[in-house]
Amino acid sequence: MAKKDEKSKKNAPLIGIDIGGTGIKGGIVDLKKGKLIGDRLRIPTPQPSTPESVAEVVAQVVATLSARPDAPDPDSPVGVTFPGIIQHGVVHSAANVDKSWLEMDIDAMLTARLGRPVEVINDADAAGLAEARFGAGELVDGTVLVITLGTGIGSAFIFDGKLVPNAELGHLEIDGFDAESKASAVARERDGLSWEEYSVLLQRYLSHVEFLFSPELFIIGGGISKRADEYLPRLQLRTPIVPAELKNDAGIVGAALEIALKHKLAK
Repeated sequence: MAKKDEKSKKNAPLIGIDIGGTGIKGGIVDLKKGKLIGDRLRIPTPQPSTPESVAEVVAQVVATLSARPDAPDPDSPVGVTFPGIIQHGVVHSAANVDKSWLEMDIDAMLTARLGRPVEVINDADAAGLAEARFGAGELVDGTVLVITLGTGIGSAFIFDGKLVPNAELGHLEIDGFDAESKASAVARERDGLSWEEYSVLLQRYLSHVEFLFSPELFIIGGGISKRADEYLPRLQLRTPIVPAELKNDAGIVGAALEIALKHKLAK
């Protein structure tokens, strides 16, 4: 009976939470399909975005999702993303949220607040993991690099479907500049660049990353991926490059997937 119960929990739905600088999103994730069950829930990120205030909103999102008919078991783990470097559950950088998060054990804090197991990973890592498992990188072996072009450049390094965490490839120094200061989506808008002009900078960045890692596939995420036809055809790389498929749900799906893998609740 125990084995049957254990098997029934494999790939069972879990809650994923995506903490961002402007919004905290959550959903119930179908881990067989990599899609949300029901609507996504979003609550604005409190300002200032201190650990205590953010934890309250996360608890509110989890409580609301847990009240739904298709909610997972109340003692099931919750996966969470955070906009910063997370190592052994501790925050080592914080982008677009209050700096009081630095050096906090976010896993322990949210586990205590929610009364159920919580594990937190970097937001770009979560989105990349979801994209590699369920999106544009599905069934691709070897190295897949998911590059998110937004306020900065987020990156996720996936090898044979497994995440290599905290690969901050947006901070590579190229031609004397931090790469994201020139090649992010915000940099294009800030500098008033045409798509052709922006493609030159993106080419320089991705050529360097390609030289360093020789990936099997590049996946481009972020809101700019909706305009992929404006710049991807201009790039000349050995590596195939495609736009992301999961869009705004990628972080939520990746958060749930990562904690499912950690707890051996997914293959």
